[in-house]
Amino acid sequence: MTAHRPFGTVLTAMVTPMHEGGALDLEAAQALARFLVSRGSDGLVLSGTTGEAPTTHAPEKADLLHAVREAVGPDVTVLTGAGSNDTAHAVRMAEQGEEAGADGILALTPYYSKPTQAGVVAHFRAILGATGLPAMLYDIPGRTALAISDESYDELAAHPRVVAVKDATGNVSQAKERMARTGLAWYSGDDPLTLDFLRAGAVGVVSVSSHVVSREIAAMIAAHDAGDADEADRIHASLLPVHAAMFTGPGATNAKSAVHHLGVIGSRAMRLPLLPNNPAEHDALVAALAVAEVAA
Repeated sequence: MTAHRPFGTVLTAMVTPMHEGGALDLEAAQALARFLVSRGSDGLVLSGTTGEAPTTHAPEKADLLHAVREAVGPDVTVLTGAGSNDTAHAVRMAEQGEEAGADGILALTPYYSKPTQAGVVAHFRAILGATGLPAMLYDIPGRTALAISDESYDELAAHPRVVAVKDATGNVSQAKERMARTGLAWYSGDDPLTLDFLRAGAVGVVSVSSHVVSREIAAMIAAHDAGDADEADRIHASLLPVHAAMFTGPGATNAKSAVHHLGVIGSRAMRLPLLPNNPAEHDALVAALAVAEVAA
C-alpha cells in the first residue's frame, strides 16, 4: 500500500458467512475472501455493519480475522471494525483486532448516544490509543445519527494514526473541502457515488457491491486514474443497476444472498434482527444481477 492509498483501492466490506444454525462458517469465509481478492478487491473490511458486527462476539471476530488472514496471506490489507457506542467495548475490539493480525482499524462514530463533538473526539482518541495500527474513521450519520464535524476532523487529522476516512455522508462537495484541508486519504462509503468521490479527490472505495463487481469497480477507478473520463462514466453507468439491487434492503442481506447465488458460500443465514432474503426478494436480486450480467 502507498501513502496515497494507505489501505488499497477497492476494499470489500465483507459479509460474515454462517451455517444455517447461526454459527460462523470459517471455511466459507476463507473461500469468500479468496474469491473477492481474485476478482479485484485489494483489501477486506471484516466485522463491519455488512459483516453483522453488532451480533458477532469477540472470539468470533478474532477467529474470523485469523481465518481470513490465513486464506489471503500477508499482502492483502485486512481491516477490522471497532464500532460501538460503548467506548471501552470499541477499544477492546481494536486491541483484539491487532492481536489477531489486522492491518488497520475501521473506527466508527459512536451511534445512538449522540455525544458532543468533544465526546466523539475522545471516543476516537481512546480507540487510537489502544493499538499501534493506522485507522480509517467511518462517518455515516444516516446510521449513527451523528456526523463528524469539521472541527473534529481537523483535530483528529493531526493524530499520527488517523490516515483515512470512509465517507458515507453522501456529501461530495463537503468531502472535497475536507480532503483539501486535512490531507487524509478519502474512501467512498457509498457505492453509487464512488465516481463522484473519486473526481473530488477520493482514492478508493469501501464497497458492498464489490462482492459481485470488484473487477468492474477496479476498472472504473483505473480508468479515472488514467484520465479516461468516458470509460469511467461507461463503467459507472453499467454498475448502477447492481448498486440499486444491492441496496434494495439491507446491504448485508443482499450481499450475502448474491454471493450465495454465485455459489461462493453455502448459506444465506443471518443473525437477528437481520433475516435472509425471502424467496421473492432473493429472486428479484438474482434477476437484477442477471440483467447487469453479473456472473461468477
